[in-house]
Amino acid sequence: MPPRSDAQRNRLRILEVAAQSLADDPGTSLNEIAKRAQVGPGTLYRHFPTREDLVLAVYGHEVEQLSAAVGPLLEEQPPAQALRTWFLRLAELIHIKHGLGEALDSAAAREVIDGTYAPVLSAIRRLLDAGERSGELRAGLDESDVLLLMSCIWRAAGPDQAERLADAALRGVLH
Repeated sequence: MPPRSDAQRNRLRILEVAAQSLADDPGTSLNEIAKRAQVGPGTLYRHFPTREDLVLAVYGHEVEQLSAAVGPLLEEQPPAQALRTWFLRLAELIHIKHGLGEALDSAAAREVIDGTYAPVLSAIRRLLDAGERSGELRAGLDESDVLLLMSCIWRAAGPDQAERLADAALRGVLH
């Protein structure tokens, strides 16, 4: 039996509030997140019994959203620009994940992070295929190679450097 609609809404609201709260301050308490999400602590703990459960769910949810963003991005931007935009968003997400440190350093975390690999590769594949069809990107690019190439972006010291690295990496895949 699927969860009730109000339970689904509460879970989604908690995830959205937690994502922003943890991005602003990784030390934000669960009680503060519950308060900001306008739910009681019991509701939060029913969905996410531990801080790690919440952090992992936030990360997984963010990757799902990022993967789902490929279609709208391709409707709004040419494929090469969509690829650049998508990778900058991925870099931001990974930067936030790294800022959570120990919260993502466990077997459960490894399982969640590993589970996000396939959706990320699938999203990249969609972007590469669109770029190849438009003639903007070189043919025959491998999505895992492009992911590795673009990994420099999330190691950037800040947004300016990330932009420069994205441009440099993108030049390597342009047709």
